[in-house]
Amino acid sequence: MKTLYVSDLDGTLLQSNAKISEYTNRTINGLIEKGMLFSYATARSYLTACKVTAGLRTDIPLVVYNGAALVDGGDGSPMRKNFFGGEIGEVLTDLFANDVYPIVYAFLDGEEKFSYIPARCTSGMDAFLESRAGDRRTHPVADEDGLLQGEIFYLTCIDEREKLKPLYEKYREKYHCVFQTEIYTKKQWLEIMPPEASKAHAITQLKNLLGCDRLVVFGDGENDRDMFEIADEAYAVENAVAGLKNRATAVIGSNDSDGVARWLEEHFQKG
Repeated sequence: MKTLYVSDLDGTLLQSNAKISEYTNRTINGLIEKGMLFSYATARSYLTACKVTAGLRTDIPLVVYNGAALVDGGDGSPMRKNFFGGEIGEVLTDLFANDVYPIVYAFLDGEEKFSYIPARCTSGMDAFLESRAGDRRTHPVADEDGLLQGEIFYLTCIDEREKLKPLYEKYREKYHCVFQTEIYTKKQWLEIMPPEASKAHAITQLKNLLGCDRLVVFGDGENDRDMFEIADEAYAVENAVAGLKNRATAVIGSNDSDGVARWLEEHFQKG
């Protein structure tokens, strides 16, 4: 039986300092050497995911942007694009009408960029942008028209809960939406993605691509719920939200105690 192992990053594989431990790297790399098929599924981009997982082997494709893309583990080039169509313009216009101005991820002339209007940034957006200082994808624009350009695949709204909750309720059935408090800044986020863009959908694409017939996943947050639902075994770290623990096969050690790597070290057996 060919098994695919997939872990979330922030709050799961990464410790609370948003870094991966030497023990986790050493353990997982050693198991990959023995034949384990291991990947991660994250809300992060390939670029920022690579920075926080420095030293971790990525021999197979990776799930980024909560499933908006499946990318090559070596160079980050898109292998599957689960992007919006032209209808996203109507959604953005509606967000603007509700005084919400998201960070918009798109490919512009073949290059990945995240666009935003500096004058419309909330404190949460400012904190996010500060954490991405020097990022080559940064693309400030002058007005709403600038946010409507390119092949759009991901919207991140960081604002007051009271403003974002009605929009979440409005779009949650039509698109893949994640409404949660960001674990580091504690700011409210609403992420809006195409209906095909979910960790579950992208992981299924990866599972089929590799010819795997069994799936084991690890997570901690609301955006991991869909991949828990399709997994044969799903493990929540000790620090996970209560709702995810209730859906888990079992609860394992926390992210700060290398729970995922310790579970893999104990349970992985070469097929």
